[in-house]
Amino acid sequence: MPLFEWSQELSVKIKKIDEQHKKLVDLINLLHDSMKEGKGRDVMGKVLTDLAEYTRYHFQTEEMLFEKYAYPGYLPHKREHDNLTDQVNELKAKFEQGDTVITMELMGFLKTWLNHHILESDQRYSLFLNSKGVV
Repeated sequence: MPLFEWSQELSVKIKKIDEQHKKLVDLINLLHDSMKEGKGRDVMGKVLTDLAEYTRYHFQTEEMLFEKYAYPGYLPHKREHDNLTDQVNELKAKFEQGDTVITMELMGFLKTWLNHHILESDQRYSLFLNSKGVV
């Protein structure tokens, strides 16, 4: 059973962003499955790297839309992105150095952060960007 399931409630009604959010959910679930199955550090390290890289890509997509349409909540939203990017990079570095392991606590953090971010922060830009014709 997946750790995190996509639901229509998470939709921001922008196809490209919804597809990226689904990919992030899939990567979190893949990391969770790898941890549960006792996969080696190399497998989990690759998934963690993919998650970090895709998260950066996704944030860049959102931020380009914010700039293009002059989203008024751009700066606070970008700060949230920067904070998570820093946390994921720190976690990745610690993992690569052998200082941390992938735990249920970490998986819970990732799930909770993404769920909260989509349901609250992303829903705020959804209405704004939809009103500009972005779907």
